[in-house]
Amino acid sequence: MSILELRKARFAYGSRTVVDDVSVSVSAGEAVGLVGESGAGKSTILALLLGLTAPKSGSVHFDGAPLDLRDRRMMRRFRANVQTVLQDPYSSLDPRQRIDRIVGEPLMSLGIARGDEARKAVTDAVTSVGLDPDVLRRHPHEFSGGQRQRIAIARAIVSKPKVLLADEPVSALDVTTRIQVIDLLNTLRRETGLVLVMVSHDLSAVAALCERTIVLRDGRVVEEGTTRAILHSPQTDYARSLMAAIPRLPPEVHS
Repeated sequence: MSILELRKARFAYGSRTVVDDVSVSVSAGEAVGLVGESGAGKSTILALLLGLTAPKSGSVHFDGAPLDLRDRRMMRRFRANVQTVLQDPYSSLDPRQRIDRIVGEPLMSLGIARGDEARKAVTDAVTSVGLDPDVLRRHPHEFSGGQRQRIAIARAIVSKPKVLLADEPVSALDVTTRIQVIDLLNTLRRETGLVLVMVSHDLSAVAALCERTIVLRDGRVVEEGTTRAILHSPQTDYARSLMAAIPRLPPEVHS
């Protein structure tokens, strides 16, 4: 059974349809990449899967049940289990807050843990992303982009979610740091069973993280299959041109 699923979703901004009859599903232990040109609908699909907005038609399902954005109890459980990492590690962390407050925010806002229990969960989260607990007393401006993205990942996993939705999580990083963050995400998936849905323009990043890839064009799915098959033998002209144009990480990312 799918853990998170978008069923025949349609979404429009005014008269412009940006997602048109799209279905996406991910199951336990799976990682799925969404690729396509700018304006293909990738980030809108991510927003729908996050429950940030409702589709004009179609539905979102979590653990087999339709998601109701008006149901506070359902949404609290959903938010604890479906978290996100955004593209820019420089703007996604509140510069006024210490790292302990930033990473612990989901625990407090969702009522998951407080006091010593929350402090332990926060410490465990930053440790799991390869940071020393001493970072918790510092502020975002004291860290590099790669360290900030690790902090953002720690915040996303502190509630022990089932699903992580990532919007271009490595595109703002230099090549060496991208590889390190990709390795971190793969380790987290292997150790925790975290389900991943990732939007990216970089097919090498998708290939390093995702077993399955969905190719989008003008709000529609034009091709879907294993990442290896789409990378090496795309079936549509659009997918072939997209594969040829996407910037790629160096070969060592696949080793």
